[in-house]
Amino acid sequence: MFSYVWPIALVVLSNVLYQICSKTMAQGADPFASLIVTYLVSALICVVLYYTMNREADLIREFGKMGWAPFVFGVVLLGLEVGFLYAYKAGWQVSTASLVQSAALTIALLLVGHYLYREELSWNKLIGAAACLVGLVFINLK
Repeated sequence: MFSYVWPIALVVLSNVLYQICSKTMAQGADPFASLIVTYLVSALICVVLYYTMNREADLIREFGKMGWAPFVFGVVLLGLEVGFLYAYKAGWQVSTASLVQSAALTIALLLVGHYLYREELSWNKLIGAAACLVGLVFINLK
């Protein structure tokens, strides 16, 4: 059970800290300068963890196994980071921005899951998506 729960707990904790950091960084520093430091720290941690967790580590060999996904993933991560930084600069509240994007993302991923991965599009999922849309209306009421 622990192996099932801890990754989601890590994502939730990391996402809370991510939003706090994004909201704080967005106040003064240039977003791209901040992201340079962010990605350098992340890259350093990845190198340390790679060599710590792999007894027969060969980073060059691993690079040779990669396809297109890590390169596109890098661009996508930058889009996520810049999007949130500029959303906070534009005045989005930390309690609202993530919730709005999560609801929209949920609906988009239902469609992606169904059309790209042939996942079942059940009534429960459709009702949940509708609840997300209703929630967006309530979140944005003034």
